[in-house]
Parts: sequence; C-alpha cells; structure tokens
Amino acid sequence: MRDRIMRAAGAVFCATVAFMPVSALAFDVNKASSNFDFASLDDAELSARHIKTVDMGNVELTSGRIVAADPLAQPDRPALAKTVPVGEYPVRLYEAFGRVAASSMRIAEGKPDHWELATIPGQDVATLKGDEIFGYPVDAGLGSYMDADTLDLIGEREQQVQAAKPDSDVNYYDVVASELDANKGVYDLHRPIAGKKGNVAIFWSGWGDGFYPVFWGLDKDGRPLVLLTDFQVTENADGRREPNHK
Repeated sequence: MRDRIMRAAGAVFCATVAFMPVSALAFDVNKASSNFDFASLDDAELSARHIKTVDMGNVELTSGRIVAADPLAQPDRPALAKTVPVGEYPVRLYEAFGRVAASSMRIAEGKPDHWELATIPGQDVATLKGDEIFGYPVDAGLGSYMDADTLDLIGEREQQVQAAKPDSDVNYYDVVASELDANKGVYDLHRPIAGKKGNVAIFWSGWGDGFYPVFWGLDKDGRPLVLLTDFQVTENADGRREPNHK
C-alpha cells in the first residue's frame, strides 16, 4: 500500500485542508500541537518516552529560504516567510510506533521560549480560528526540508533523467527510490546534482498522506532556534502510549 501511495508522486496535490472551526476563538499554537517537547528533551529523556531519534545530517541552505513540503507532489511550494542565515543545519527525526512522528531542523542551540506556526507569504495566523491551521499537503508519503534554491537543482536533475530515458515514464521518485530503500524507506539526505551545493532532507511523513503543520521554536527575542514538523503520530511527545486515531 505504501509503495502504491509513493508511486503516485507524479500527481500534483492541490487539495486544501478542510477547516472545521469549533469556535470563534483566536488561533492558539499550543492547541495546534502537543509535541513541542521533541525539540527540548535530551536523548535520555526521549529514550525514556520510547522515542527513537535519527540524525540525518546537515541540510545546506544557500539562501536561508526554507521550503517545507512533500518534495515529490508539491516541489514548487513557496519558501517559508521567515528566513534564517545561510549555513548548514542538522535535521533530526523522532520515531514512535514504527513511524516518523516529527522532524526538526536545528538553527541554533537552546530551548525555545515560545512557538509559532510557520507560514508562507500571504498567510496570516490572525485569520485562523478554532481548529484551523496552516501546513503543507502530502500526497507521496514524504516530507522534506530544503533551500528554495535547491528547487532549481531538482529541476535540473529531472531534465537529466528525462533526457537519458526519453521514452520512459520517469518521475522524481525513481531518482530517490534506491536512496530511500537504503534507509528502509524512512529517510534520504538527497543531493540532486553531484558537486553542487544544495541538498534535501527527505523523510517518511508519519501516517503518510495528510496535512501537516510546521512550527518555529523561538527564543525570547523571537530568533529561530528550531523548525519542527509535527506528523501527529504522538501526543505530548510520548511514545509509550499510542493515541487513538479515528
């Protein structure tokens, strides 16, 4: 079933989240996720909660404009509105119940003072009410972090693959499939063009297809410390008891 889902990567996912506000109350980030502790707990604390971590390596940000998206179904998604300094930043996965429960990109050391919902240009958190959220749609069972510049490298690689096999129906999943398989299909630190700076952290998106929010963990002065994607596999960053997903 999962292979079938991921093979559908050529289709562009255009659906938007169905909003079901329960009240007219303003958006509350702490009700949007209970899993912010993933980015604050140390390895021993995570292990005690039955959370396994995978340190994927660094993502190279050449412009500081971060794209968080399904890299196969929506590769042209706009970068997040908030930017970070150019540099290389480590990505960590948090696994529970045999799934990737969350992913983080660490921008700077420290425990976040507060959290905010990450947005792309044109989105305004003040317009959200009740259970409404912003996030990104997944239609290929994968999430990712990359620099906006890396999208051009993915396009370049696609052209190379298509030129090499002009008569075949090749999509970008065929490019990364063997790399994902090497890591049991869970993740891949993918470099679209060998020798060119700019790579992509690709990872399994929890329950697969869905709609997932991304959050900034900020210090008291509002500087980004960490970017966290919650795949809604756990509650309270705890892997000892699986939530009752309906």
